[in-house]
Amino acid sequence: MLKKFTCLVLSVLFLVVILGTVPVSAAFDWKAHSGTEIKLLLNKHPYADALLAHLNEFTELTGITVTYDVFPEDEYFDKVTVSLSSKSPEYSAFMTGAYQVWQYAPPGFMEDLRPYMDDPEKTNPEWDEADIYENLLSSLAWSLKPGDPLGAEGAKQWALPWGFETNTLIYRKDIFDKHGLVPPKDLPELIELCKKLKELEPDMYPIAVRGTRSWATIHPGFLSCYNGYGLKDYDPFPKPAMNSPKAVEMTKLWVDMVKNYGPKAWTSYIWYEVGNDLGQGRACMIYDADILGYFQNQTDASPVSGKLAWAPGPGEPGAAPAPNMWIWSLSMNANSETKDAAWYFLQWATGKDFLLKAVRGNFSLVDPVRKSVWADPEFQKKLEDFTDYYKTFQTIIANCKVYFTPQPLFFETTTEWAATLHEIYNGKDAQQALDELVKRLESTLQRAGYK
Repeated sequence: MLKKFTCLVLSVLFLVVILGTVPVSAAFDWKAHSGTEIKLLLNKHPYADALLAHLNEFTELTGITVTYDVFPEDEYFDKVTVSLSSKSPEYSAFMTGAYQVWQYAPPGFMEDLRPYMDDPEKTNPEWDEADIYENLLSSLAWSLKPGDPLGAEGAKQWALPWGFETNTLIYRKDIFDKHGLVPPKDLPELIELCKKLKELEPDMYPIAVRGTRSWATIHPGFLSCYNGYGLKDYDPFPKPAMNSPKAVEMTKLWVDMVKNYGPKAWTSYIWYEVGNDLGQGRACMIYDADILGYFQNQTDASPVSGKLAWAPGPGEPGAAPAPNMWIWSLSMNANSETKDAAWYFLQWATGKDFLLKAVRGNFSLVDPVRKSVWADPEFQKKLEDFTDYYKTFQTIIANCKVYFTPQPLFFETTTEWAATLHEIYNGKDAQQALDELVKRLESTLQRAGYK
């Protein structure tokens, strides 16, 4: 018995000695990279303004010094492209959109964030990935294979969602109340409503949507309505599907609506003209980013301040809304020499503390990416002055995502799509124009090696 007990004691001591030599994983430490300097490349945007207002808090928390460059949007994406393609390590992290991932990730300009997210030494356990809307995260995850679904198993995480924009119908509630009107449930109802508004409010025009020869014309209202008809851009990739019978029907309705009830200079309309016409009382409705109406409703100097309301963007009769989204995201430069420190910044900027302060404080970060922030009573209280903003968001968020097929020629091919809308607007038969679009896109994709 004594011999067995002695052996047991010796075994325990042996295990203690051995285990004592095994390194234990270090706990996450916000100060792990204190003294490091990182540089950000930012687009001039209210979301960036919210970030910069709290940037000193990140430095106090981590000891990481942050410098930054901010450029207006018409210069910003060119600056990002030049910086990344030169493989410069100057910028540690940068703002981007989901569509830009398809341009920057394939040549190796972006760092896969998934290894950082899954490393307990590098990621604060309170960061809480599950609190971020899954459709936002998955819209920024891609395998790099053109046509592969976003967020598919094994996809790499090229960016983190930071703030986003859904596409909704935004309308003059005071005018609707005056005439006893209600928001339309589908595109045919929207067109019928436009007809009524043209008669009831002759000094205004019924609806504004984007119209330049640009990919940016397709992605907000048009694609949200297109999705609402259950349509796809490619079915499957690389086969364009813009000329299917239902796609032709929807496109013709859309262009007829714009031609009869939209702005006369529609082909020159970007987001700025759309929002400005609503804010200055020239348009009764817009079908565009929810935050475009938000800032018009918030600004005291705007003639429509406090007079706007939101509703899900209409699509096919009887179908649930399926809005496309734009996601302002944060990515890491693959050529950065301060990646770990940059990751600390990314998780802080997308974390609960910062996002909650951003929506409670100066309130310029409007659509936060976290469920817990939307559930915040103080945030909800502020949204009470924005009729049905919160209700509309809760109605559409489950079906709100990036609906485009990921592929590196996105900007070129989608701009061609917008050019085809111009042709139909100028009188060309919709079926003929869309058939010709499909042929051009097939040729473009084949030349690029996609068959």
